[in-house]
Amino acid sequence: MTPALSPVPTELAATLDTPAAVVALDVAERNIARLQAACTGAGVANRPHIKTHKSAEITRLQLEAGAIGVTCQKLGEAEVMARAGANDILISYNVLGVVKHQRLRTLAARVKLTVCCDNRTVADGYAQAMAGQVRPLAVLVECDTGRHRCGATTPEAVVELARHVAAQPGLRFDGVLMYPPDGDLQESVEFLAQVRARCSRHGLDLHTVCSGGTPNWARIGSLSETEYRAGTYVYNDRQMVGFGAATLADCALLVYATVVSHPEPGRVMLDAGSKTLTSDLMGFKDHGLLLDYLDASLYKLAEEHGFVDVSNCARLPAIGEVVRILPNHACPVSNLFDRLLCTRAGVPAGHITIAARGQVT
Repeated sequence: MTPALSPVPTELAATLDTPAAVVALDVAERNIARLQAACTGAGVANRPHIKTHKSAEITRLQLEAGAIGVTCQKLGEAEVMARAGANDILISYNVLGVVKHQRLRTLAARVKLTVCCDNRTVADGYAQAMAGQVRPLAVLVECDTGRHRCGATTPEAVVELARHVAAQPGLRFDGVLMYPPDGDLQESVEFLAQVRARCSRHGLDLHTVCSGGTPNWARIGSLSETEYRAGTYVYNDRQMVGFGAATLADCALLVYATVVSHPEPGRVMLDAGSKTLTSDLMGFKDHGLLLDYLDASLYKLAEEHGFVDVSNCARLPAIGEVVRILPNHACPVSNLFDRLLCTRAGVPAGHITIAARGQVT
């Protein structure tokens, strides 16, 4: 069983207005340094994904630690990060639509911008958006090597799309983007080897091979990638602990909640519900791990209520007690708050603003 943490620091508990998402800055900074060291040691450029923290403050910490730039999932996030001072940005998501293309063109004039695509419609939209621009837009072709989201699904399809991108005015084929499945990377290695060989036959250079994923961070360099993008690593969560990619001591983001009711034997209620915690189960049977009551189960969420089964607990939480929850998935949780409380060694240390909160377009 995972060992319980030390009690909630009295000074912190006295200042909390729950429910609150709290980031241990010392832990987050240690996570940033560890991932950067892994990239540097493998000779791979670090391009962290900001989708987890959506924060200019954390972005600056990552850049100061040695990241070459950032990855954003959506155009709106990229615009926020550009205003925050990031000048080398990858958007790892197909960008479609006239309105977005106008925004994309404006952003490309301000920063070094790279985009991705997995079909001709998206590529042609980029070409139309960049018509008449002096500096071509760098494009990565997204590959699906087993995660089954977006991405061209065969090496032949990747190279066909790469040739199409390279032929479009205003665009520059720059390489490929991958998000390998967790665990065994052999299929991804073989897929990429075929892509390299086929691109070489057509005179196409893979200047950039961008891989990523916190669960695979310990294997950075296994694909001979040039860039690595990871997001969850900065905070970690219950899922990453389950994967073995982090320990409890590496988890920087916790939700603090107050026990507000004990309506019947075996059940208490928290002031943290679905508007505070993610509904993502991520393979677990409940909605987060109560670190102060490891035998409890946060089995249900309403909007403002967390339902906790405490029937297996030797000690019951008291009404008014503050408890800590390790989220199953950190990324949605940080997006539910305007700002996060920060601590160092359990002592309050200011706030982080979630500048890109709600930027889903």
